Amino acid sequence: MSDENKSIKRIADNRSARHEYFILESLEAGIELYGTEVKSLRAGNVNLKEAWIEIKDGEAFIVSMHISPYEKGNIFNRDPLRRRRLLMHKREINNLYAEVKQGGLTLIPLSLYLKGSRVKVQVGLCKGKKLYDKRETIAKRDAERRTRREIGKNLG
Repeated sequence: MSDENKSIKRIADNRSARHEYFILESLEAGIELYGTEVKSLRAGNVNLKEAWIEIKDGEAFIVSMHISPYEKGNIFNRDPLRRRRLLMHKREINNLYAEVKQGGLTLIPLSLYLKGSRVKVQVGLCKGKKLYDKRETIAKRDAERRTRREIGKNLG
């Protein structure tokens, strides 16, 4: 099946990451999960808010991503906050590791989605925003919102 034919269904977005960080680059990675975790994800029981990605011994892991236990999973359920390995090419991992160490950047999961039958993570190479950057972003967003409302009032 080609990439265009695979349907993409969003499971979760990390909206706070877009507020807290400048996203310099993003890429797609697979994630190693157990069956009950996938079933729980399909039901939307996941939280990316506090999650981050660390690279250790040439492998990338997503840390502190909370996947609620599957209700019907009983003994097969895993720890909701366990470290999960990301499936990426070794070359990609090494490039990300170099950028993180050299530039003082961080890796954050931006979103989680189903691509066909596979669970994918959008990984962002991010730089932290200062308080004044956050204020600037909020002011810009509010200004755009006001102009959209005014346009809507004038049309209606």
